[in-house]
Amino acid sequence: MTIETLYQQMLAAMGPRHWLQAGIPPAETPWEILWGGILVQNTNWRNVDYALANLKAATDFEPRQLLALTDTELTTLVKPAGFYTRKVPTLKALAAWCGQYDFDLTVMRVLPAEQLRRELIALRGIGDETADYFSMYVFHQPTIIIDTYLRRLFGWLNQPLPSNYLKAQQLIMQA
Repeated sequence: MTIETLYQQMLAAMGPRHWLQAGIPPAETPWEILWGGILVQNTNWRNVDYALANLKAATDFEPRQLLALTDTELTTLVKPAGFYTRKVPTLKALAAWCGQYDFDLTVMRVLPAEQLRRELIALRGIGDETADYFSMYVFHQPTIIIDTYLRRLFGWLNQPLPSNYLKAQQLIMQA
């Protein structure tokens, strides 16, 4: 089975999908997607939900308000998601990066895809998968996210992907 055939069969069977995972409620704002994308790293969504509820109450998900928080205040808010010593600096770095574009998602969405991805990956705590997640779900850039579930699917189809993230992504994007 080719990647194109798999794609067409999945599209016919399931139709278009507008959210990454079943069981995760749709985000209220793109900012919630950004903060949630950081908070979900190495934890489960239930814990992230608590942290996002705290962030919403304190900042209404606004990046300027997030940046106005002290590290101690932000740590208290996101502690339910775990790994807060890594996630707090990443949240602040992401919010500061958005500030370079005056927190205007419209401006960020017209950045060339390669530039957007490069800038996101340059931020502490954001790797390939998270950058692609943001590119797709916040900045509306077409891409494929090479995650554990996709690798598992391809393994079940006896079409294992290269272990290198970018090589696997390139293989699928070419198809």
